[in-house]
Amino acid sequence: MKFVPYRRKREGRTNYKKRLNLLMSGMHRIVIRKTNKNIILQIVDYDENGDKVLITTNSSELKKYGWEHATGNISAAYLTGMLAAKKSLKKNVKTAIIDIGLQTPSKGSRLFAAVKGAIDGGLIINCSEEAFPKEERIIGKHINDSLSKMFDNTKNNIN
Repeated sequence: MKFVPYRRKREGRTNYKKRLNLLMSGMHRIVIRKTNKNIILQIVDYDENGDKVLITTNSSELKKYGWEHATGNISAAYLTGMLAAKKSLKKNVKTAIIDIGLQTPSKGSRLFAAVKGAIDGGLIINCSEEAFPKEERIIGKHINDSLSKMFDNTKNNIN
């Protein structure tokens, strides 16, 4: 008799071995998803009836804090991570483990910029410093000077 794999595994949407390892840690997960225009961060907790989303933060929320540039770049990812950390600390979530799903972990990417923002925002996350983007890329100096000024203003508004 043949075993039919789970539907989400057949569709290539879930790696169950990686998911089991994340769940066995017993910690909250910080789920990071990126689209072409936005970064989405969620603090998720496991439940038998389905995962419970405790906090959701989208990079489009940065406009409330004075961000006027694109919401899909490294700077916006960092600020979104910081905003998610501030929200999670209000809900008494202090530690988390990274869940990037099936995305490829590239050194210096938007994913790790969001993780760096969450760490700088006060969350305790275990991650190597080598994976984070350089500071000038987080600030936005590689794009233009007005972005780095707006970055500082938005960062102060979030804090």
